[in-house]
Amino acid sequence: MNQHRAAFAQALPFPLSAAEGSVARLATPLAILLLAILFLILPALRAHAAMNIQEVKSQKGINAWLVEDHTVPIITIRFVFDGGTTQDPVGKEGLIHLMTALFDEGAGDLDSEAFQVKLDDAGAEMSFDAQRDGIHGSMRMLSDQQDAAFDLLRLAINRPRFDQEPVDRIRAQLLSGIIANERDPEAIAQRKWLRAIYGTHPYSRPDEGTKVSLAGITPADLGAFHKAIFARDGLHVAVVGDIDATRLSEKLDQLFGDLHEKQTLSPVADVAAKLGQQVEVNYELPQTSLQLAFPGVGRSEPDFFAALLMNDILGGSPFTSRLWEEVREKRGLAYGVGSYLTGYEHSHELLVTTATRSDRVVETLSIVHQVVKQMAQQGPTEAELEASKKHLIGAYAINNLDSSSSIASTLVELQLDNLGIDHIERRAALIDQVTLEEVKAAAKKLLSADPSIMVIGPPLAGKG
Repeated sequence: MNQHRAAFAQALPFPLSAAEGSVARLATPLAILLLAILFLILPALRAHAAMNIQEVKSQKGINAWLVEDHTVPIITIRFVFDGGTTQDPVGKEGLIHLMTALFDEGAGDLDSEAFQVKLDDAGAEMSFDAQRDGIHGSMRMLSDQQDAAFDLLRLAINRPRFDQEPVDRIRAQLLSGIIANERDPEAIAQRKWLRAIYGTHPYSRPDEGTKVSLAGITPADLGAFHKAIFARDGLHVAVVGDIDATRLSEKLDQLFGDLHEKQTLSPVADVAAKLGQQVEVNYELPQTSLQLAFPGVGRSEPDFFAALLMNDILGGSPFTSRLWEEVREKRGLAYGVGSYLTGYEHSHELLVTTATRSDRVVETLSIVHQVVKQMAQQGPTEAELEASKKHLIGAYAINNLDSSSSIASTLVELQLDNLGIDHIERRAALIDQVTLEEVKAAAKKLLSADPSIMVIGPPLAGKG
């Protein structure tokens, strides 16, 4: 699900004035280009809106969701094993991060170089990623090369080698990153922030580990954790592309059928972020970064869509949100500002992020507090709610269904959240039925708390 990330608006390469107004005010070449793009994506969006999601079950009991698309000769598979970096043993933090970097560094009878050559010959793209609550894997391949590609993925999943040479090489790369982060204000602040809000919970630990913990990880450790986590009961799979259900059923057994049935995972407790703190990381920078954490809401909770709509109005929608209007438009305090709901398995927060000139940080923080307080006390208007409903319904296909990779990712996330194979069909109705009173209640519930605040920049004393 969505993790800590900067607001979309902060990455815009142009000033707001260039994005406002009707197409008639745009330069003619740009207008033509935008219209051409619109006409190109509309057929794809209509097709995705009507896509058929099949549930495929293999002979060995492997389940997957499949969207067939034979218009292009490409197959995309995405899968997740429950667990993630929360499973790193104390003292060996970074183990799973290191492990996921090694799956294309040799498997079966193929050493690192031979595996890479085979992967190139098959024309396939394979990746693994360690996240807090799961290990994510994917492959994108040409359908006429699927036998070779799937066989390489099978080897990586079932028989990774963890040879000493690639282990040492990848470990050295990760250590270089850790050493570089020791001088990076953002990285330093993130570590301090996680410790402050999560305490001793596994979420507070650095996913990449530390210099000491990485040094103590052996190939035997990697092999043991691979066997513990790569098992069928913690597996979630989605496939999109040029393959039918019968063929996929065979491939599922090939890829996952020989894994152990049950994972061996350490229990991870739910945790509420510790609020009411101010975390400062002082650097003499011309721009100060701000982050505020409020309580969040779980994906399965009944008021999730009310909270989602409230957040969209508060700061989730670039250009139209209240935070954007008050911080950026009226006062020019920041290039971008936004809010978003984080979704972890064991903790949920609503985060507000922005960055401003260091001599105006107190003013900016005051405006953010005012906007949040007004939303908590009064909630949105009926007009804001209706506009937000249209935005969240209309933007879903563009944000989640615009490519085979994004469709596969979305289907896996729906599985992780236990939302059901028909959720995409039901989603618009679930949003439409949310009432203004429900959104106001969500605003009061989430935004009335005293937030934790992170400040990265010069000391606040004497500013404003």
